[in-house]
Amino acid sequence: MRLRQSALRLALIAALLASGCAADQPDATQPSPVRAYDVPEGSRPHDVAPAADGGVWFTGQRAGFLGHFDSSTQVVVQVPLGEGSAPHGVIVGPDGAAWVTDGGLNAILRVDSATREVRSYPLPAGREGANLNTATFDRDGVLWFTGQAGVYGRLDPQTEDMAVYDAPRGAGPYGITMTPDGDVYYASLAGNYVGRIDTDTGEATVLEPPTPQQGARRVWSDSTGRIWVSEWNVGQLAVFDPASEKWREWRLPGPNPQAYAVYVDDHDQVWVSDFGANALVRFDPTTEPFTSYELPGPASNVRQILGRPGEVWGAASALDQLVVIRSG
Repeated sequence: MRLRQSALRLALIAALLASGCAADQPDATQPSPVRAYDVPEGSRPHDVAPAADGGVWFTGQRAGFLGHFDSSTQVVVQVPLGEGSAPHGVIVGPDGAAWVTDGGLNAILRVDSATREVRSYPLPAGREGANLNTATFDRDGVLWFTGQAGVYGRLDPQTEDMAVYDAPRGAGPYGITMTPDGDVYYASLAGNYVGRIDTDTGEATVLEPPTPQQGARRVWSDSTGRIWVSEWNVGQLAVFDPASEKWREWRLPGPNPQAYAVYVDDHDQVWVSDFGANALVRFDPTTEPFTSYELPGPASNVRQILGRPGEVWGAASALDQLVVIRSG
């Protein structure tokens, strides 16, 4: 009888694994593929962006600087951004410069990649306290940005013309992305929606994910223009297909997932930072398994992910570290 019960239990476990009820996990006997690098203590890095020179930019949100990290030498160069600075997001523009959304200065900053010169584009009068968050460039070289206080906007670096718009439902605009076709989408954390911006008029259309109060936090486009969304409140990954106007959602593995950042790499693999599991999680949209990679330190709090071919970088804000997974 005991042998029969054991066989039944083994058969049940095998059936659950075959059905995909359990997430794929890395082999526990292998070294973790995640490498962590220390950055200056107290910097609290928030966002990262691989630089054109092979290094990595990161925002030292607590200390008010933009950092440049050389992984070969592990040297960090700090670029002071000014008194009161609290940089949130950083991306690399078409010009190769680092572009920073600075909530403390309420301004968009450009940092020259060679000279480290900082140029500031303050938000217009009446738009104080925007709580600037994240930015992306469209195909025309115009920078679009979000502010959690309830705004999104645009900056044309050529003309220095800036426009700021009131977001639907007020507070919440957070992550933002551009599709290969040049469309711009943003996520509203407090508003619980994804916004599609008409880059000609500046008007935003609200797109409703299937799960109410999901806390859409960050967004990223894949190579086909589908929009991937990290749903913070419910621990889910979602995707919106503009071609069909349809949504799909998946809950991350584990008992208490918290999906913070999302990024799609050059192979259309989707990466999510999971605060609940203290892990980077990879999702394959073709076969739909999750693979979790535990982070080296406790409660790392990776708030943003970005990469380049062969590398996926994150900013572990709670530990003053940058983390990376290299695929060769």
